[in-house]
Amino acid sequence: MFYRPKDGHGLPHNPFSAIVSPRPIAWISTRGADGSENLAPYSFFNAVAYSPPQVMFATTGKKHDREGTKDTLSNIRDTGVFAVNIVEYAQREVMNLTSGPWDKDVDEAEMAGIERAECETIPCSRVANAPATLECRLTQIVELGGSNNLAAFGEVTGIHLRDDCLRDGIFDVTRYQPLARLGYRDFTHVAEVFTMKRPGE
Repeated sequence: MFYRPKDGHGLPHNPFSAIVSPRPIAWISTRGADGSENLAPYSFFNAVAYSPPQVMFATTGKKHDREGTKDTLSNIRDTGVFAVNIVEYAQREVMNLTSGPWDKDVDEAEMAGIERAECETIPCSRVANAPATLECRLTQIVELGGSNNLAAFGEVTGIHLRDDCLRDGIFDVTRYQPLARLGYRDFTHVAEVFTMKRPGE
């Protein structure tokens, strides 16, 4: 099968997100300029540089109560900071609950019973028991093609690692099994790891 996205695929559901998978999930916490709290997951997310460490995520679509975007990006525009909380398999249900199209005055963490803690390098809250959290300062927002498609880049200024996820000096993903997004309504988690050396190492 071959199709041009502009012409449509003819399938019951769009296969694009299933092709580019699995994708890590950024469970992003932000605080609005008015002090309101927000927590929402984004699977168009990844690390993009080592030194300094940098990450990006993209948001698509918009909400009726935000101008041309969603709560997360609106808060980041106002404050210049955000926290990326890594999602473990055990948190899959509460993460999913926070993904709803809630009004901007709804505190998703409070609604889902998620404990928050303060970040160290930015004025923002984080998920207290996340396996890891990346504290980020916004570096740029890029407008992508299409309607309401935006990518935000941030420099990581602080990193929290949960102690039980460290083993022999290594951040061990098998200790918490990171959740990842597939296509459609499907998810997976990392439960098995193998190691390969690059040529020349």
